[in-house]
Amino acid sequence: MSAPPAGTEPITAADVARWRADTPGTQRRHHLNNAGAALPPRPVTDAVRTHLDLEAEIGGYEAAGAARASIDDAYRAIAGLLRCAPGNIAMTSSATASYAQALSVFEFTAGDVIVTTSADYLSNRLMFESLSARRGVRVLEAADLPSGGVDPESVAALVSAERPRLVAVTWVPTFGGLVQRVEDVGEVCVAAGVPYLVDGCQAVGQLDIDVTTVRCDFLAATARKFLRGPRGVGFLYVSDGALARDWHPLLVDMRGAKWPAPGGYALFDGARRFEQWEQSHALVLGMGAAARYALAAGVARTAARAHALAAELRARLANIPGVRALDRGERLSAIAAFECAGPDASVLVRALRERGVNTTAQTADENAVALQRLGASSLLRVSPHYYNDESDLDAIENALRELLTQ
Repeated sequence: MSAPPAGTEPITAADVARWRADTPGTQRRHHLNNAGAALPPRPVTDAVRTHLDLEAEIGGYEAAGAARASIDDAYRAIAGLLRCAPGNIAMTSSATASYAQALSVFEFTAGDVIVTTSADYLSNRLMFESLSARRGVRVLEAADLPSGGVDPESVAALVSAERPRLVAVTWVPTFGGLVQRVEDVGEVCVAAGVPYLVDGCQAVGQLDIDVTTVRCDFLAATARKFLRGPRGVGFLYVSDGALARDWHPLLVDMRGAKWPAPGGYALFDGARRFEQWEQSHALVLGMGAAARYALAAGVARTAARAHALAAELRARLANIPGVRALDRGERLSAIAAFECAGPDASVLVRALRERGVNTTAQTADENAVALQRLGASSLLRVSPHYYNDESDLDAIENALRELLTQ
């Protein structure tokens, strides 16, 4: 019998030990805030430091030139995660910056419609609200399935009735554990010829992705979450179809176009037209290292482990008096959300951090609408990843039992 393909073998205790050895922070903290910013492995921090040292030694422009081949390899590694070509990838400063660049393609006017879902990422929804206030754009939410998550048939009905300028879906919301049916929405958009934007900031590094099955025109993502890259860098996937239509951001700069004569500009080929000339090459190299690390570990199997750890956390923590699991959906992610009786979740986050456990919270001050929909006053978000182990789960369970019974 032939051996299974690399990256699909069952995860062993030796694998977990190696990943934890590559992640120094696991020796000092129980890091369960990977949906916020995961602990990077050593190859990522080494890549960033090495390039910063080179800039200090020979100069920023010169270091960029010397690292050209490595920078090109970062594009290839990111493309490998999505199963697309390097020319479909634009490097940006964040998922939000990527999302804004994609939104700026469309010349919205009063009465134009954006169809979205009830599970928008907050920054994206704020952009929609700004477009509504400044341009008169109407923002319509598709209905949810009874089990949770967007109903593709509701999207289809809205697309048919409203002919929106754009459909925009957050694949994995930042709260509630949901994984939305982005592929089914993609089929609707392709059939209707409607542009489709996906927020993949919590999906990349957590889900095994073939972006061609999503059938989106744009996918925005960051390095710092489940991809385990550095903060301050992200990327935008741009489909071949979008590039063929010469779509580009409103404010293209000299990274994306050349200026052959006054009164016009000529776009460069590929998704780089969505980039800005000034970028942190050290962070790009760090993101490339994170992508290579994820590919070597095998995203399909590390995703399965992260999801299993989250499921175990839901079962464990829901047995603590005063704790209510908030996750709904046919398919759940590695993000687990809980309402805890008594103190606001932000107070619990600080208390847990004092005990060496990293989590985060959503409060009414940050996102009142989302919390109202979940029927919670605040929520504690716990997000394990594949390098976490039973000691991390024990730590948060024991700490919460202590804090909630004081």
